[in-house]
Amino acid sequence: QVQLVESGGGLVQAGGSLRLSCAASGRTSRTWYMAWFRQAPGKEREFVAAATWSAGSTYVADSVKGRFTISRDTAKNTVYLQMNSLKPEDTAVYYCAADSNPTGWGSESFDYWGQGTQVTVSS
Repeated sequence: QVQLVESGGGLVQAGGSLRLSCAASGRTSRTWYMAWFRQAPGKEREFVAAATWSAGSTYVADSVKGRFTISRDTAKNTVYLQMNSLKPEDTAVYYCAADSNPTGWGSESFDYWGQGTQVTVSS
């Protein structure tokens, strides 16, 4: 069983930065993909970024490219999302997700999810 726990959310002013963490436990593999999604009230869950657990390949959504960076610390079994130049439209609950072989970047392609952490960006 895979467990994912997010942390690091909070309230920040526009233009500021936050770093989210996702700690993984259970039988994840070095070949797995770890991803971040976000969901604002009344909106669909949106892909943000993903990385392979071990190889270090990264994928970032166009909406956050140049501002957000996904990284990992395999020794700590932790994936990070560094968020810079935050905008009010980045306000959402951010979720960590994992899957052995996702078929795409939609939320339906990931089997394991964390509980979410709230990010609020004020103008």
